[in-house]
Amino acid sequence: MFLVAVLQANLQYMTGINMTHKERFIKTLQCEDIGGRVPHFELVFFLTMEALGKVHPSHRFYEQWNQMSYTEQKLHIQEIADIYIDTAKRYDHSAIFVHSNPGGFDNIQWLLETIREKSGDEYYLMMHGDPTWAIPDGDTMIDFAVQMLEEPEKLNEISKRRVEEHAAFADKLDRKGHLLDGFTLCSDYCFNTNPFFSPEQFEELIIPYLKEIISEYRKMGYYSIKHTDGNVMPILKQIADCKPNAIHSLDPQGGVNLAEARKIVGDGIALIGNVNCGLLQTGTDDECDAEVQRSLREGMEAGKGYIFSTSNCVYTGMALERYERMWKIWQKYGIYSD
Repeated sequence: MFLVAVLQANLQYMTGINMTHKERFIKTLQCEDIGGRVPHFELVFFLTMEALGKVHPSHRFYEQWNQMSYTEQKLHIQEIADIYIDTAKRYDHSAIFVHSNPGGFDNIQWLLETIREKSGDEYYLMMHGDPTWAIPDGDTMIDFAVQMLEEPEKLNEISKRRVEEHAAFADKLDRKGHLLDGFTLCSDYCFNTNPFFSPEQFEELIIPYLKEIISEYRKMGYYSIKHTDGNVMPILKQIADCKPNAIHSLDPQGGVNLAEARKIVGDGIALIGNVNCGLLQTGTDDECDAEVQRSLREGMEAGKGYIFSTSNCVYTGMALERYERMWKIWQKYGIYSD
C-alpha cells in the first residue's frame, strides 16, 4: 500500500493533478516553482471547426442579436461557453482567452458567468484589455506617423481616456464577482524587423499608459499579460519595466531568443510562446518537431516562469494535425525534472 501511495504521489507531481489548471497558470505567472508539466494555452485557437465541428466564437455574426428571444440568446451563450471549455479540455489548456462576441457589458458578463458555471474555477479566464496604441493599419499609418511627430499631445489625451475607460470596465466587471482572472494586452508594437515606434516614441506615447493600466489592473487583483508579435527586443526592457506578469509571444520570426529575453526581463516576469507558428504551417515534420523541442528546452531551462504556446496563435489555415503534433511533443517532453 505504501508503494501505491508513493506512486500516486509521484503521478500527481508529474501531471500536476493536485492543482487546477488555473492554479498552475497563476503560480507560473508569479514565477513560482510548480513541478510537473509546463502550463500550455493558446491566445486564440481558431481551429474549432476542424477540432470540434463548430465555428469559433469570434467568427460568429450577431447582427440580429437584439431581435432574438431570451431562449435563443441563451442557447448561443451556452454553445459559445461550451466551445471554449471543450477546446481547453481537449488540449489541456490552462487558460481561456474569451472574445467579447456578442459585445456589450451585459453579454460579456453573461458569457463569463456561464463559463464559470460550467467549468468552475478550473481555468484561468482572460480578455483583451489594452488601451495603448498599436501599429496602425495601412489606411491610417501615414496620418498616424505624422501625428506622432506633430501632435503627440493629442495622442496622449486619447490614451488617457482609453486608460480610464479600460480601468472602469475592469472595475465594473470586478464588482460582479470573480468572473475574470486577468487581461491580455494585445496591442501589437512590432514588425518582424523592428518596432514601429522608436524607443523615444515608445517612451512618450506608450509606456506611461501601459504602466498605468497594468498598475490599475493589479490594484483590482487582475493579472496582466502583455502581447506583441515581431522583434520586440529593442523595447523589451521598457515593457518589462512596466511590470506585467508575463510577456507573450516572444516571436522567433522576429528574432526573439528566449534566453536573451530572460536576461533582459529578469526572473520576475513569466515568458509565454516562442514556437514558430509560421514554421508549423510551412515546415517539414522534422523541422516542426525540432522547433517545438527547442522552445520547450529553452523555456524550461529556468525551471519556472514559462508557459508553452505558439508565437502568435493557432490561426485559420494552420493544419490541425500540425498543432496536435506540437501538442503531443509538449505532453511527452514538457515536464520539469525533479
